[in-house]
Amino acid sequence: MRIVLATLNAKYIHTSLAIRLLKAYSEHEFPDILLAEYTIKDPVMNIVSDLFQKKPDVIGFSCYIWNIEETIKLVGILKQVLPGVAIVLGGPEVSYEPLYWMKREAGVDFVVNGDGEETFHHLLQELRDDRKFHFVYGAAYRKGEELIVNPPRPKSDLNTLPTPHRFAEDLPDLSKRIVYFETSRGCPFNCQFCLSSIEVGVRYYDIERVKSDLLYLINNGAKVIKFLDRTFNINRSYAMEMFQFLIDNHQGCVFQFEITADIMRPEVLDFLAENAPPGIFRFEIGVQSTNDETNELVKRRQNFAKLSRTVMKIKASGNIDQHLDLIAGLPQEDYATFRKTFNDVFAMEPEELQLGFLKMLRGTGLRAQAAKYDYTYMEHAPYEILSSHVMPFSDIIRLKRLEDVLEKYWNSHRLDHTVKYLIRHVFRSPFDFFQAFGDYWEERGWQKIGHQLEDLFTRLHAFLTDSGTASMDIITGLMKLDYFLGHKYKPRKIWWDHALDKADWARHMKEIAAHPERVSTALAEAGFNERELQKFTVLEVLPFHLETVLDSISGLRADAAESVDAVEAVAGAVAGAVAPEHRTESAAEAVAAAGSGTSAAVAEALPEAGGSTLLIVLYQQDESQRAQYYTLPLN
Repeated sequence: MRIVLATLNAKYIHTSLAIRLLKAYSEHEFPDILLAEYTIKDPVMNIVSDLFQKKPDVIGFSCYIWNIEETIKLVGILKQVLPGVAIVLGGPEVSYEPLYWMKREAGVDFVVNGDGEETFHHLLQELRDDRKFHFVYGAAYRKGEELIVNPPRPKSDLNTLPTPHRFAEDLPDLSKRIVYFETSRGCPFNCQFCLSSIEVGVRYYDIERVKSDLLYLINNGAKVIKFLDRTFNINRSYAMEMFQFLIDNHQGCVFQFEITADIMRPEVLDFLAENAPPGIFRFEIGVQSTNDETNELVKRRQNFAKLSRTVMKIKASGNIDQHLDLIAGLPQEDYATFRKTFNDVFAMEPEELQLGFLKMLRGTGLRAQAAKYDYTYMEHAPYEILSSHVMPFSDIIRLKRLEDVLEKYWNSHRLDHTVKYLIRHVFRSPFDFFQAFGDYWEERGWQKIGHQLEDLFTRLHAFLTDSGTASMDIITGLMKLDYFLGHKYKPRKIWWDHALDKADWARHMKEIAAHPERVSTALAEAGFNERELQKFTVLEVLPFHLETVLDSISGLRADAAESVDAVEAVAGAVAGAVAPEHRTESAAEAVAAAGSGTSAAVAEALPEAGGSTLLIVLYQQDESQRAQYYTLPLN
């Protein structure tokens, strides 16, 4: 019996742990098991053709919110070209309403619910032998026209499951793809919007087995390992032992974890600050909302003060990147309170801030209470909300515009210096900048067309210019710095109109070649002549003291945001806000909105930055291969 375990990943670099777990558990008895991974962007007929040529007797699909619609399309076609094949669905997207999927698509023969390893193996045995499917606990099946859901199977003892990480066919691609890894299953929390809340309790794999598998992956070239544990740090001693092991054995591999920040103990933070190698760990932290009423309604226990201290201490260490998540559309979270949530979190300036929208997942408590909060939402996956009792669709689409420019201008890190300046010195809050720019972006129709790197700069410049923004000389200078630093090699073109005059450029190059020690000791030791310098150096004169401006955006705003009253008082001294008579309507609305609701992130006074600076950017001069910049004050 030939079995194909298939799934559609969101991207090529992703891998499926689920189908590997199933193969590892069953291959001793069913040796003819093939793994087939595709992506949601692959043409349906290409996938059907590939599966058809494998000549399967059974096809098992691992189903998630991101691939269920494409998977259902595949099943319908496969049943037409392979009418005798048994098709099995499993995974979180089908586990909680198996009858719905079997009614929706007649080609689905079986659904495996919950932990799949033992159930799927038992189902294969019955397909091969007596076909007594009523004995397969944890499965749903067809009996003629009748649909039957068997009782659930007890949870698996994780330490009886064979490792899914030792397949020889995976070794060639280990360094090119993300490896997904679990040390536990389950979640101790009960958040009503999350599927993890359905399973009570947390089960762990034996830590020595975990270490062995990780060492195997690292030694065989894995570059990124993402842990799927819902709360990696819930067991402090287990987490500490794992952190130490990974620090000792990382070999340059990067490890990503989901952590709950407000339960992180001080000794764990101190240990990570002192011992974690830079860039090896990455933390994903679900904040979702800072509205206490909202968190109570969705049964989410969260101490935002403790969470903030954790995030800030990790950030201050400089060793660990942090990805923070927000969810728009939770109960009692309207546009104004979400603005506060966004600003509360952005004050910590995480490396990434993801703005997601509430999804009414099958099986969750919040989906069952949808009528209570007047939720309307998409009928099919991803089940994203369209409106709620306090957030109309018009607010949803405004936040979608904000999300778009947030991804392009903050999470991409292409204009870090510029955006920090804007949110500290120009706009009353980060939310107001991203919202006003998002509105402007859509007004211009840019969401309908693509963009090059240069477009990100010219479009931001157009928005600020049209809004009558003060201090454009400083903002434009920072944009030039960000543009230069965003290139690995010396850029061949620039996005601004007027470059440095050739005569001035030649004069400055001669001075640098004659006195390289004024730039850096390393440059002086390299001993480059003027012709050699020209190959990897760019120059620009900025009409202000760059270091003064950079000092004004250094550090973290949350450090100074001890009280809302003190921070709000700073707003009155803002000298560089958008001039009201020159604002576009959307920009004016966004800035005016800053007056409503409190926020720990408001505009600060502009720095005194008179004078000018020679900006010197060098490329390909160290092992990091990153552009390095230096400054020389001109007056």
